[in-house]
Amino acid sequence: MKNLLPKLPEHIFRLFLVFLVFLGVILLVRFFIPNSFREHKVQIASTVEREKAREIKFAGTSACAVCHEEQYNIKKNGYHKNLSCETCHGPAQGHTENPTEIKPPAPRDRKFCPVCHAYNASRPIGFPQINPVAHNPLQPCITCHEPHDPKPPETPRECKACHGEFERTKEVSPHVLLKCTTCHVTPALHKVTPWSVRPSKPTTREFCGRCHGQESTVAKTAKVDMASHGEKYVCWQCHYPHAPEVR
Repeated sequence: MKNLLPKLPEHIFRLFLVFLVFLGVILLVRFFIPNSFREHKVQIASTVEREKAREIKFAGTSACAVCHEEQYNIKKNGYHKNLSCETCHGPAQGHTENPTEIKPPAPRDRKFCPVCHAYNASRPIGFPQINPVAHNPLQPCITCHEPHDPKPPETPRECKACHGEFERTKEVSPHVLLKCTTCHVTPALHKVTPWSVRPSKPTTREFCGRCHGQESTVAKTAKVDMASHGEKYVCWQCHYPHAPEVR
């Protein structure tokens, strides 16, 4: 092509090539790419049609409540109230259409519940976690827990029942001999409704100073000048209280 246009300046020739490429792209988009790849409304419509064509597998909790009212009422006010029935029982649309022939599974062994409740450091603080090997060995979880509202058969006596991650940290720290209630005032209802009734935690420098201030009479604790050490900051802003090693 360059030989066919020998008199064109170099920069004009390059601009002409760019124009041809641009024109080619426009033609390619206009005539060869389907509308479903180019137009937003067409994409939405095709996606809706594709999803509508899928087989319906999940029925939804409201469908379960129609026949299983007793279990639904237990669950809606219990610890599992935010879980769909099909989280544990699997897709149930087929069961709603043919309840006598199609039965959803009901987990009854120890393998299912630890998927959520085996100890995992990344889970939220206070989330009930257990060691599946040591916790009620070999027994199915439903032996002690009603699955629709899995309250423990008795109120936990120790904080580590829910706060195992804190306990494991404290066991290797200078605070290992301190009870949790040394620093936390824990209402009795906290063990029953832990999310709505919370324990207290120290909010002043003077609290830690009772053991760690220079005037403290508590033996074998690190002592600091509370007037100058850490300035105005609360102690736990620099020291993690469950393992308060010096940084």
